[in-house]
Amino acid sequence: MFGTGLLKGLSVTIKRAVETYVDDVKAIPSRYAYGRDMIRQGSDEEGIYTIQYPEEKRQLPERFRYLPMLIHETSADEDRCTACGICSKVCPPQCIWIIRSSDEKGKPVPKPAEFFIDTSICMSCGFCAEFCPFDAIKMNHDYELAVFERYPDMVYNLEELTVPVEYYAAIYPTQYAAEEERRAEEEAKKAAKAAKRKKPAAPAARAASGAAAASKVAAKPAPHTSGLSPEELEKRREEAKARAAARKAAAAGEAEEAKAESEPLAAQSQTSGLSPEELEKRREEARARVAARKAAAAGEVLDVDKKAVAPEPVTVAVTYGKVLGPKARTSGTLSYEELEKRRAASYARYKARKGDDAKVLPH
Repeated sequence: MFGTGLLKGLSVTIKRAVETYVDDVKAIPSRYAYGRDMIRQGSDEEGIYTIQYPEEKRQLPERFRYLPMLIHETSADEDRCTACGICSKVCPPQCIWIIRSSDEKGKPVPKPAEFFIDTSICMSCGFCAEFCPFDAIKMNHDYELAVFERYPDMVYNLEELTVPVEYYAAIYPTQYAAEEERRAEEEAKKAAKAAKRKKPAAPAARAASGAAAASKVAAKPAPHTSGLSPEELEKRREEAKARAAARKAAAAGEAEEAKAESEPLAAQSQTSGLSPEELEKRREEARARVAARKAAAAGEVLDVDKKAVAPEPVTVAVTYGKVLGPKARTSGTLSYEELEKRRAASYARYKARKGDDAKVLPH
Protein backbone atom coordinates (compact mmCIF):
# COMPACT_ATOMS: atom_id res chain seq x y z
CA MET A 1 0.00 0.00 0.00
CA PHE A 2 2.73 2.46 0.94
CA GLY A 3 4.75 1.54 -2.11
CA THR A 4 1.85 2.08 -4.55
CA GLY A 5 0.89 5.41 -2.91
CA LEU A 6 4.45 6.67 -3.20
CA LEU A 7 4.56 5.66 -6.84
CA LYS A 8 1.25 7.42 -7.53
CA GLY A 9 2.51 10.62 -5.95
CA LEU A 10 5.72 10.55 -7.91
CA SER A 11 3.79 9.88 -11.11
CA VAL A 12 1.69 13.01 -10.56
CA THR A 13 4.83 15.08 -10.00
CA ILE A 14 6.53 13.66 -13.10
CA LYS A 15 3.35 14.20 -15.16
CA ARG A 16 3.12 17.87 -14.17
CA ALA A 17 6.79 18.44 -14.91
CA VAL A 18 6.53 16.82 -18.36
CA GLU A 19 3.33 18.78 -19.19
CA THR A 20 5.21 21.99 -18.44
CA TYR A 21 7.74 21.31 -21.19
CA VAL A 22 5.09 19.96 -23.58
CA ASP A 23 2.93 23.07 -23.14
CA ASP A 24 5.98 25.26 -23.64
CA VAL A 25 6.93 23.44 -26.85
CA LYS A 26 3.37 23.79 -28.24
CA ALA A 27 3.69 27.57 -27.98
CA ILE A 28 6.96 27.68 -29.94
CA PRO A 29 9.28 29.52 -29.48
CA SER A 30 7.95 29.73 -25.88
CA ARG A 31 4.84 30.73 -23.99
CA TYR A 32 7.02 33.34 -22.22
CA ALA A 33 8.48 34.82 -25.41
CA TYR A 34 5.70 37.22 -26.41
CA GLY A 35 6.54 40.16 -24.20
CA ARG A 36 3.40 39.88 -22.08
CA ASP A 37 3.56 42.15 -19.08
CA MET A 38 0.55 40.73 -17.25
CA ILE A 39 -0.44 37.04 -17.23
CA ARG A 40 -3.60 35.63 -15.73
CA GLN A 41 -3.46 32.07 -14.44
CA GLY A 42 -6.41 30.30 -16.04
CA SER A 43 -8.19 27.13 -15.00
CA ASP A 44 -7.06 25.37 -18.20
CA GLU A 45 -3.37 25.98 -17.48
CA GLU A 46 -1.29 22.83 -17.86
CA GLY A 47 1.99 22.00 -16.22
CA ILE A 48 3.70 24.05 -13.57
CA TYR A 49 2.56 27.67 -13.63
CA THR A 50 5.70 29.76 -13.88
CA ILE A 51 6.25 33.38 -14.90
CA GLN A 52 9.48 35.22 -15.57
CA TYR A 53 9.24 37.78 -12.77
CA PRO A 54 9.82 40.75 -12.81
CA GLU A 55 9.61 40.88 -16.62
CA GLU A 56 6.20 39.17 -16.36
CA LYS A 57 3.71 39.60 -13.57
CA ARG A 58 0.45 37.98 -12.61
CA GLN A 59 -2.67 39.85 -13.59
CA LEU A 60 -4.28 40.82 -10.29
CA PRO A 61 -8.04 40.46 -9.77
CA GLU A 62 -10.06 43.65 -9.55
CA ARG A 63 -10.92 43.17 -5.86
CA PHE A 64 -7.27 42.82 -4.86
CA ARG A 65 -6.32 45.39 -2.21
CA TYR A 66 -2.98 46.35 -0.77
CA LEU A 67 -2.52 49.95 0.41
CA PRO A 68 -4.89 52.95 0.36
CA MET A 69 -4.75 55.67 -2.27
CA LEU A 70 -6.49 59.08 -2.57
CA ILE A 71 -8.55 59.92 -5.66
CA HIS A 72 -8.02 63.23 -7.50
CA GLU A 73 -10.79 64.45 -9.83
CA THR A 74 -8.93 65.66 -12.91
CA SER A 75 -12.02 67.26 -14.47
CA ALA A 76 -12.61 69.52 -11.46
CA ASP A 77 -8.88 69.65 -10.55
CA GLU A 78 -9.56 68.91 -6.87
CA ASP A 79 -9.27 66.04 -4.43
CA ARG A 80 -12.34 64.12 -3.35
CA CYS A 81 -11.11 64.05 0.25
CA THR A 82 -12.76 66.62 2.55
CA ALA A 83 -10.61 65.82 5.62
CA CYS A 84 -13.67 64.59 7.54
CA GLY A 85 -11.50 62.10 9.45
CA ILE A 86 -13.82 59.08 9.23
CA CYS A 87 -11.09 56.89 7.72
CA SER A 88 -8.71 57.65 10.60
CA LYS A 89 -11.43 56.87 13.16
CA VAL A 90 -12.36 53.45 11.73
CA CYS A 91 -8.74 52.40 11.01
CA PRO A 92 -7.99 49.41 13.32
CA PRO A 93 -4.19 50.00 13.63
CA GLN A 94 -4.66 53.81 13.68
CA CYS A 95 -2.12 54.39 10.91
CA ILE A 96 -3.84 57.43 9.28
CA TRP A 97 -3.20 61.06 10.31
CA ILE A 98 -5.05 64.01 8.74
CA ILE A 99 -4.56 67.78 9.13
CA ARG A 100 -7.38 69.94 7.75
CA SER A 101 -6.66 73.08 5.69
CA SER A 102 -7.69 76.58 6.73
CA ASP A 103 -8.02 79.88 4.92
CA GLU A 104 -6.27 83.19 5.64
CA LYS A 105 -8.69 83.95 8.51
CA GLY A 106 -8.14 80.57 10.15
CA LYS A 107 -11.54 79.18 9.12
CA PRO A 108 -11.48 75.40 8.39
CA VAL A 109 -11.62 74.41 4.73
CA PRO A 110 -12.95 70.98 3.62
CA LYS A 111 -9.63 69.93 2.16
CA PRO A 112 -6.63 68.10 3.67
CA ALA A 113 -3.48 70.10 4.25
CA GLU A 114 -1.55 66.96 5.27
CA PHE A 115 -2.45 63.28 4.94
CA PHE A 116 -0.13 60.55 6.24
CA ILE A 117 -0.38 56.75 6.25
CA ASP A 118 2.14 54.55 8.03
CA THR A 119 2.22 51.67 5.55
CA SER A 120 4.44 49.60 7.84
CA ILE A 121 1.47 48.90 10.13
CA CYS A 122 -1.39 49.11 7.59
CA MET A 123 -3.25 45.77 7.58
CA SER A 124 -4.93 46.34 4.15
CA CYS A 125 -8.37 45.72 5.66
CA GLY A 126 -10.09 48.28 3.40
CA PHE A 127 -12.21 49.82 6.19
CA CYS A 128 -11.10 53.33 5.18
CA ALA A 129 -12.33 52.80 1.61
CA GLU A 130 -15.55 51.15 2.77
CA PHE A 131 -16.58 53.89 5.21
CA CYS A 132 -15.49 56.93 3.13
CA PRO A 133 -18.71 58.85 2.28
CA PHE A 134 -17.14 60.62 -0.71
CA ASP A 135 -15.40 57.65 -2.44
CA ALA A 136 -12.16 59.57 -1.89
CA ILE A 137 -9.98 56.70 -0.63
CA LYS A 138 -9.56 53.35 -2.38
CA MET A 139 -7.24 50.35 -2.14
CA ASN A 140 -4.33 50.36 -4.57
CA HIS A 141 -2.90 47.38 -6.51
CA ASP A 142 0.72 48.48 -6.23
CA TYR A 143 2.49 45.93 -4.02
CA GLU A 144 6.13 46.52 -5.00
CA LEU A 145 7.07 48.91 -2.21
CA ALA A 146 10.38 47.56 -0.92
CA VAL A 147 12.61 50.17 0.74
CA PHE A 148 15.91 50.14 2.61
CA GLU A 149 14.72 52.24 5.57
CA ARG A 150 11.40 51.64 7.32
CA TYR A 151 11.21 55.22 8.59
CA PRO A 152 10.50 57.57 7.00
CA ASP A 153 10.31 55.78 3.63
CA MET A 154 7.22 53.74 4.60
CA VAL A 155 5.26 56.75 5.83
CA TYR A 156 3.42 58.09 2.77
CA ASN A 157 2.28 61.70 2.52
CA LEU A 158 -0.50 63.38 0.54
CA GLU A 159 1.45 63.67 -2.71
CA GLU A 160 2.57 60.04 -2.66
CA LEU A 161 -0.96 58.76 -1.96
CA THR A 162 -2.84 60.85 -4.54
CA VAL A 163 -3.66 59.26 -7.93
CA PRO A 164 -5.89 60.53 -10.78
CA VAL A 165 -9.38 59.12 -11.15
CA GLU A 166 -8.38 57.62 -14.53
CA TYR A 167 -5.92 55.32 -12.74
CA TYR A 168 -8.66 54.14 -10.40
CA ALA A 169 -10.99 53.50 -13.37
CA ALA A 170 -8.26 51.44 -15.08
CA ILE A 171 -7.64 49.03 -12.18
CA TYR A 172 -11.28 48.93 -10.95
CA PRO A 173 -13.34 49.07 -14.18
CA THR A 174 -16.44 47.26 -12.87
CA GLN A 175 -16.50 49.05 -9.53
CA TYR A 176 -15.88 52.45 -11.13
CA ALA A 177 -18.75 51.96 -13.60
CA ALA A 178 -21.13 50.96 -10.80
CA GLU A 179 -20.15 54.00 -8.72
CA GLU A 180 -20.61 56.38 -11.65
CA GLU A 181 -24.04 54.89 -12.37
CA ARG A 182 -25.06 55.28 -8.74
CA ARG A 183 -23.74 58.86 -8.69
CA ALA A 184 -25.72 59.70 -11.84
CA GLU A 185 -28.91 58.29 -10.30
CA GLU A 186 -28.41 60.37 -7.15
CA GLU A 187 -27.86 63.52 -9.20
CA ALA A 188 -31.04 62.81 -11.19
CA LYS A 189 -33.04 62.36 -7.97
CA LYS A 190 -31.70 65.64 -6.58
CA ALA A 191 -32.59 67.45 -9.80
CA ALA A 192 -36.10 65.99 -9.74
CA LYS A 193 -36.64 67.08 -6.14
CA ALA A 194 -35.37 70.57 -6.91
CA ALA A 195 -37.69 70.84 -9.91
CA LYS A 196 -40.64 69.66 -7.81
CA ARG A 197 -39.95 72.24 -5.09
CA LYS A 198 -39.63 75.04 -7.64
CA LYS A 199 -43.00 76.68 -8.43
CA PRO A 200 -43.86 76.77 -12.15
CA ALA A 201 -44.07 80.21 -13.72
CA ALA A 202 -47.58 81.41 -14.61
CA PRO A 203 -48.36 81.48 -18.34
CA ALA A 204 -48.76 84.79 -20.11
CA ALA A 205 -52.47 84.19 -20.71
CA ARG A 206 -53.07 83.49 -17.03
CA ALA A 207 -51.18 86.65 -16.10
CA ALA A 208 -53.22 88.70 -18.54
CA SER A 209 -56.52 87.30 -17.27
CA GLY A 210 -55.42 87.94 -13.67
CA ALA A 211 -54.58 91.56 -14.51
CA ALA A 212 -57.95 92.03 -16.18
CA ALA A 213 -59.79 90.56 -13.19
CA ALA A 214 -57.83 92.82 -10.83
CA SER A 215 -58.69 95.87 -12.89
CA LYS A 216 -62.39 94.93 -12.80
CA VAL A 217 -62.32 94.54 -9.04
CA ALA A 218 -60.54 97.88 -8.69
CA ALA A 219 -63.06 99.61 -10.96
CA LYS A 220 -66.03 98.17 -9.06
CA PRO A 221 -67.08 100.49 -6.22
CA ALA A 222 -66.71 99.05 -2.76
CA PRO A 223 -69.98 98.17 -1.04
CA HIS A 224 -70.92 100.39 1.89
CA THR A 225 -73.86 99.12 3.85
CA SER A 226 -73.26 101.63 6.65
CA GLY A 227 -74.53 104.51 4.58
CA LEU A 228 -71.10 106.15 4.36
CA SER A 229 -69.79 107.52 1.12
CA PRO A 230 -66.74 105.91 -0.50
CA GLU A 231 -64.55 108.89 0.48
CA GLU A 232 -65.54 108.69 4.16
CA LEU A 233 -65.08 104.93 4.18
CA GLU A 234 -61.56 105.27 2.74
CA LYS A 235 -60.76 107.98 5.31
CA ARG A 236 -61.83 105.76 8.21
CA ARG A 237 -59.75 102.88 6.83
CA GLU A 238 -56.66 105.08 6.76
CA GLU A 239 -57.28 106.16 10.36
CA ALA A 240 -57.66 102.52 11.44
CA LYS A 241 -54.38 101.65 9.74
CA ALA A 242 -52.61 104.53 11.50
CA ARG A 243 -53.96 103.41 14.91
CA ALA A 244 -52.80 99.82 14.25
CA ALA A 245 -49.32 101.05 13.28
CA ALA A 246 -49.13 103.14 16.46
CA ARG A 247 -50.12 100.17 18.62
CA LYS A 248 -47.43 97.98 16.97
CA ALA A 249 -44.77 100.65 17.50
CA ALA A 250 -45.71 100.99 21.16
CA ALA A 251 -45.63 97.22 21.67
CA ALA A 252 -42.20 97.00 19.99
CA GLY A 253 -40.85 99.78 22.21
CA GLU A 254 -42.11 98.07 25.38
CA ALA A 255 -40.54 94.79 24.27
CA GLU A 256 -37.18 96.49 23.67
CA GLU A 257 -37.28 98.16 27.10
CA ALA A 258 -38.15 94.87 28.81
CA LYS A 259 -35.36 93.10 26.95
CA ALA A 260 -32.82 95.80 27.86
CA GLU A 261 -33.85 95.60 31.54
CA SER A 262 -33.84 91.80 31.66
CA GLU A 263 -30.51 91.25 29.87
CA PRO A 264 -28.23 92.07 32.86
CA LEU A 265 -30.45 90.07 35.15
CA ALA A 266 -30.67 87.14 32.71
CA ALA A 267 -26.90 87.05 32.38
CA GLN A 268 -26.59 86.60 36.14
CA SER A 269 -29.77 84.66 36.90
CA GLN A 270 -29.59 81.15 38.28
CA THR A 271 -32.17 78.45 38.80
CA SER A 272 -31.35 78.51 42.53
CA GLY A 273 -33.13 81.85 42.92
CA LEU A 274 -30.09 83.81 44.10
CA SER A 275 -29.92 87.54 43.61
CA PRO A 276 -27.16 89.05 41.46
CA GLU A 277 -25.36 90.34 44.56
CA GLU A 278 -25.36 86.95 46.27
CA LEU A 279 -24.29 85.29 43.04
CA GLU A 280 -21.35 87.68 42.60
CA LYS A 281 -20.35 87.13 46.23
CA ARG A 282 -20.25 83.35 45.75
CA ARG A 283 -18.24 83.72 42.58
CA GLU A 284 -15.63 85.80 44.43
CA GLU A 285 -15.41 83.13 47.12
CA ALA A 286 -14.94 80.42 44.46
CA ARG A 287 -12.17 82.44 42.79
CA ALA A 288 -10.44 82.82 46.15
CA ARG A 289 -10.57 79.08 46.77
CA VAL A 290 -9.11 78.36 43.31
CA ALA A 291 -6.29 80.84 43.91
CA ALA A 292 -5.57 79.22 47.28
CA ARG A 293 -5.38 75.75 45.72
CA LYS A 294 -3.01 77.01 43.03
CA ALA A 295 -0.80 78.65 45.63
CA ALA A 296 -0.73 75.45 47.68
CA ALA A 297 0.19 73.40 44.62
CA ALA A 298 2.98 75.84 43.76
CA GLY A 299 4.29 75.56 47.32
CA GLU A 300 4.38 71.76 47.11
CA VAL A 301 6.36 71.92 43.88
CA LEU A 302 8.83 74.34 45.48
CA ASP A 303 9.24 72.02 48.47
CA VAL A 304 9.89 69.09 46.19
CA ASP A 305 12.45 71.11 44.26
CA LYS A 306 14.24 71.96 47.50
CA LYS A 307 14.35 68.28 48.42
CA ALA A 308 15.76 67.45 45.02
CA VAL A 309 18.71 69.80 45.43
CA ALA A 310 19.37 68.83 49.06
CA PRO A 311 22.58 66.93 49.75
CA GLU A 312 20.60 63.92 50.97
CA PRO A 313 20.11 61.28 48.24
CA VAL A 314 16.69 61.36 46.63
CA THR A 315 14.99 58.02 46.04
CA VAL A 316 13.87 57.74 42.42
CA ALA A 317 11.15 55.22 41.52
CA VAL A 318 12.00 53.01 38.55
CA THR A 319 9.05 51.32 36.86
CA TYR A 320 9.68 49.10 33.82
CA GLY A 321 12.74 51.08 32.84
CA LYS A 322 11.09 54.52 33.07
CA VAL A 323 12.61 56.92 35.62
CA LEU A 324 10.15 59.21 37.39
CA GLY A 325 11.61 62.43 38.73
CA PRO A 326 10.72 64.02 42.07
CA LYS A 327 8.02 66.15 40.39
CA ALA A 328 5.98 63.09 39.44
CA ARG A 329 2.23 63.72 39.59
CA THR A 330 -0.84 61.94 38.26
CA SER A 331 -3.78 64.34 38.47
CA GLY A 332 -2.04 66.90 40.69
CA THR A 333 -3.54 65.43 43.87
CA LEU A 334 -1.03 62.66 44.64
CA SER A 335 2.38 63.47 46.03
CA TYR A 336 5.53 61.70 44.89
CA GLU A 337 5.63 59.54 48.04
CA GLU A 338 1.98 58.49 47.64
CA LEU A 339 2.55 57.67 43.99
CA GLU A 340 5.59 55.53 44.81
CA LYS A 341 3.68 53.79 47.61
CA ARG A 342 0.77 52.92 45.32
CA ARG A 343 3.05 51.54 42.63
CA ALA A 344 4.91 49.41 45.18
CA ALA A 345 1.59 47.97 46.39
CA SER A 346 0.52 47.31 42.81
CA TYR A 347 3.77 45.49 42.08
CA ALA A 348 3.36 43.42 45.27
CA ARG A 349 -0.09 42.29 44.09
CA TYR A 350 1.32 41.47 40.66
CA LYS A 351 4.19 39.45 42.18
CA ALA A 352 1.81 37.55 44.45
CA ARG A 353 -0.35 36.66 41.47
CA LYS A 354 2.51 35.64 39.15
CA GLY A 355 4.73 33.96 41.71
CA ASP A 356 8.04 32.82 40.26
CA ASP A 357 7.01 34.07 36.80
CA ALA A 358 6.87 37.70 37.96
CA LYS A 359 9.26 40.08 36.24
CA VAL A 360 11.90 41.73 38.40
CA LEU A 361 11.85 45.50 38.18
CA PRO A 362 15.23 47.03 37.31
CA HIS A 363 16.89 49.24 39.93
